[in-house]
Amino acid sequence: MRKNSVKNRRINEEVQRTLGEIIRGGIKDPRVSPLTSVTDVEVAPDLKSCRVRISVYGDADKLEETMQGLRSASGYIRGELARRVNLRHTPELRFIGDDSIAYGVEMSHRIDEVTALDRQAEELRGGPAAPDETEE
Repeated sequence: MRKNSVKNRRINEEVQRTLGEIIRGGIKDPRVSPLTSVTDVEVAPDLKSCRVRISVYGDADKLEETMQGLRSASGYIRGELARRVNLRHTPELRFIGDDSIAYGVEMSHRIDEVTALDRQAEELRGGPAAPDETEE
C-alpha cells in the first residue's frame, strides 16, 4: 500500500476520528486536557507505526502535561483502537505536539490588530482618501 493511496487516507481518517473519541471520552488521567484535539494522523503503509499530532488549547506547559498523560496512557489508547478499528496490525502510537491551531489564533489576533490600527488611521485622516482627479 502506497503512502498516499485512497486506502491509506481512509485508514488515517478513521484512526484520527477514533483516537479523538478515545481521548475525549476514555482517558481519565487528570494531566490530559479536556480541550485536546487530534489534528492529524499518519499511519505507516505497513500499519506498524502511527504519528499522532495533538493540539491543546492553552499554553506550552498544558501541551507538555497533556503529552505526558497521553504517553503514559498509550497502551490503553492502543488497546481501545484495536477494539474499535479492525486493522491487520494495530500501530504503535507516537504522540507529537502540534501548535498550529495556537499559531493560527495568534496570527488572527495580529491581523485584527493591524486592521483596527488601519481603521483608526483612516478615521484620523477624515475617511478614505479620494482619488486624485488630475491624473486622468
